Amino acid sequence: MLLPNGIRHLPDYLDRPKQEGLVEAIRAIVAEAPLFTPAMPGTGKEMSVRMTNCGALGWVTDKQRGYRYQPTHPVTGRPWPAMPPQLLDLWNDIAGYEKPPQACLVNFYADDARMGLHQDRDEQDLAAPVLSISLGNSCLFRVGGLSRNDRTLSFKLSSGDIVVLGGEGRLCFHGVDRIYPATSILLKNGGRINLTLRRVDP
Repeated sequence: MLLPNGIRHLPDYLDRPKQEGLVEAIRAIVAEAPLFTPAMPGTGKEMSVRMTNCGALGWVTDKQRGYRYQPTHPVTGRPWPAMPPQLLDLWNDIAGYEKPPQACLVNFYADDARMGLHQDRDEQDLAAPVLSISLGNSCLFRVGGLSRNDRTLSFKLSSGDIVVLGGEGRLCFHGVDRIYPATSILLKNGGRINLTLRRVDP
């Protein structure tokens, strides 16, 4: 499978103990910054994923103000929890970028959740890659080119896989077509967690 330039798939990068450690860290984050349901700008249509963030900044979206980064949780008004050290270590090991990530978006996918084709382009620093970490049930991940109408290819992401969008592939369209239920026992109640590490400011 030939991925677009700048996109890397690192299958089974995280072993089971490291996956479990990340899940525990995410549980602590969610206890402090609860999952919320984001809404599309303009229409106010709710997304099928629930989300939260950790780090200095968090990505949010709602009907009134649209896509943006902000330093506080949109429901609690409190600052986001600090980013766990194991996520900073992964960035240092994989990203090949001298500045640390400022945001980690935590997306929770129930079995019927999806994510339409989109670009990660709300960041000012597009030289930094996006690191995407999969935990829990497998999904069918789709990636295309720099235009929404470009040809796409799909492949399965399993728990412990990491995808890097960088270089020429930093703005490639990508999405999640479906979740494969009961393909992992990492999360006791099922589902999939996706963590995306991002650098926002140059």
